[in-house]
Amino acid sequence: MTKVLAINAGSSTLKWKLFSMPDETVIASGLVDRLNLPGSIFKVKLANGQKYTETKDNITNKLAAAMVLTRLKTYGILDHLSEIAGVGHRIVAGGELFKDSAVITPLVLKQIKALKDYAPLHNPVQAYYIEVFQQLLPEAQEVAVFDTSLYADMPAVNYLYSIPYEYYENFGARKYGAHGTSHRYVSARTAEILGKPLKDLKLVTLHLGSGSSVTAFDHGKALDTSMGFTPLAGVMMGTRSGDIDPSLVGYLAEKLDVTMPKMIDILNHKSGLLGVSELSPDQRDLEKTQAERPKSKLALDMFVNRVVRYVGSYVAELGGLDALVFTAGSGENGIAMRQAIADKLSYLGVAIDPAKNDFRGEEHIVSPDDAPVKVLVVPTNEELMIVRDVMRLGKL
Repeated sequence: MTKVLAINAGSSTLKWKLFSMPDETVIASGLVDRLNLPGSIFKVKLANGQKYTETKDNITNKLAAAMVLTRLKTYGILDHLSEIAGVGHRIVAGGELFKDSAVITPLVLKQIKALKDYAPLHNPVQAYYIEVFQQLLPEAQEVAVFDTSLYADMPAVNYLYSIPYEYYENFGARKYGAHGTSHRYVSARTAEILGKPLKDLKLVTLHLGSGSSVTAFDHGKALDTSMGFTPLAGVMMGTRSGDIDPSLVGYLAEKLDVTMPKMIDILNHKSGLLGVSELSPDQRDLEKTQAERPKSKLALDMFVNRVVRYVGSYVAELGGLDALVFTAGSGENGIAMRQAIADKLSYLGVAIDPAKNDFRGEEHIVSPDDAPVKVLVVPTNEELMIVRDVMRLGKL
């Protein structure tokens, strides 16, 4: 039995899972939320169902990593930290340098740091965690798993922008996408559920959550995806605007008398569902208030509209559709959201059976048995993809 730790670090959170491999059993998992803020929360769940929660002010990134490892010993999950043979890190941006996951060397770490402009909220903190876990687990094999690697070989017609070609050659200005680890897992799992080779399926996968993205798969490969040079582009999200006319960004920067970096910050953190509703980035809050708050309903309607637009355009690119797949926070739990999106796509043969759709967070086919397009809910498992790559590349 080999123990491998998956690290999924965000700007204010640290998610982790400890796996037994190769049987892919989760030994323990946890979340550190509200990092560097008052009321930081540390949660652990063991394989036997036991749960532990600690609240502590201003848990730093380094302390969070140390707490993960010390609590694994405290709760009797590990006798020695040397039992952890490998650590896999989710990295958002790999640019064109990384078309696959990679064993972390000093050069790879330097390259991850150099790609910070492609994911400024994620790559720096993820590089930091690599260094911390190298210090805490010096004997473990560490592997970087890049969200963008799924999209590195998309057709040029889809990844290039219609700007001077030299900007791509000189500055790497192209669509890189994001959520690739999630879309990679969900597409492969969908093929397993349907009992067909992935290369024989035309799929559209919907990763819908605080951050949302849509990916089209053809012949087993990513054909197109909604996020762009950074995760800001694409569909409307919790606090991100999604697609927007660049001229409007410059216009608003002038009217608001703010710098362009400040405008980008507004588009990343104060827009999307939060900006339109003027209430919350959380769809659950908006669903509860939509009857009495027109802006809550408007935000939800706009979200559905933007997702439907992308699905429709991707079906046109694919020349058909075998399955539509929902995953991530609202994709896995948003009963009404799934139904609303499917209803708008009925002309494509997409349909959801309300009785089958009445659940949250489980794996199901929710379309009628005779529907020409299968509609599935497949909970994502980025951490499993991460440890599989650690085993493959680390040769554990």
